[in-house]
Amino acid sequence: MTMQEVMVPVSDGIELHTWVFRPQGFEGPRPAITMAHGFGGVKYRGLRNYAERFAAAGFVVTVHDHRGFGLSGGAVRGDIDPWQQISDWRRIITYAETLDGVDTDRIGLWGSSYAGGHSIVLGATDRRLKAVVAQVPTISGFRQGQRRVPGDARPALEDRFNADERAQFHGSSPVTQLMLSTDPNVPAAYKSQDSQEFKDAFPLPEGVPANDVITLQSTRRAMMYEPGNWITRVSPTPLMMVVGTHDTVTPTDMQLAAYEQLLEPKRLQIFSGGHYDAYARELDVTCGAATEWFVQHLKP
Repeated sequence: MTMQEVMVPVSDGIELHTWVFRPQGFEGPRPAITMAHGFGGVKYRGLRNYAERFAAAGFVVTVHDHRGFGLSGGAVRGDIDPWQQISDWRRIITYAETLDGVDTDRIGLWGSSYAGGHSIVLGATDRRLKAVVAQVPTISGFRQGQRRVPGDARPALEDRFNADERAQFHGSSPVTQLMLSTDPNVPAAYKSQDSQEFKDAFPLPEGVPANDVITLQSTRRAMMYEPGNWITRVSPTPLMMVVGTHDTVTPTDMQLAAYEQLLEPKRLQIFSGGHYDAYARELDVTCGAATEWFVQHLKP
């Protein structure tokens, strides 16, 4: 296979840094898969393993980083807006359609974690997609927030949101917080040891910004994001959900309840472990199942 790095224009003069993998040894137009990572994630953390396996199975694969992350452009670094990311991803789908040798009637989409939620929304709203995989997807930002933030701590968090909103109105820059800290006294989007271990397992290449901070409003938007509301609208587009047995980031029970609402054609792949086990320890299971799903519905 071959891999090319490109900058794809999306909107507002922003370009997204994108890998394009092309299979070798196959004849005729190829199906394509477009991929992206989750909340604050970058493609260097685990996604190349998936992309290379998909390409080896005969797919053209695009993998992009969201605006404001990695080598992608963005006016505000570390600012996460799910609906902006979805809009940008739709433009990446359009870019995939323009690639030489791609069969535009056979395009699939793979997203994980926060982008797994985006996969559900895009599967429900973009019929160019002929197969979708949502790995450990966000289902309900509100309910996830209820579990992560104790009830007695929510008023103070809301006060921080509102103070930041008022300050920005008067010209201040957005307030930021750490993406990850295991110190219980330091505000951060992620606090768990397994989040730290995942970050350590996939160090970034030299020259790629770490994006160790995100805007505070990214957290507010995450708590308002409800991709599970779109689950019943995905059909007739085939959707596979890949779910861990002990996921506390995007809770297992929320994912399984959403799957029960999903209409056919659908498939549930369970893997053993927590949220981050999908990317390494259980890669053969998670990527193998996704490959089978795309082969079944996109027929490389």
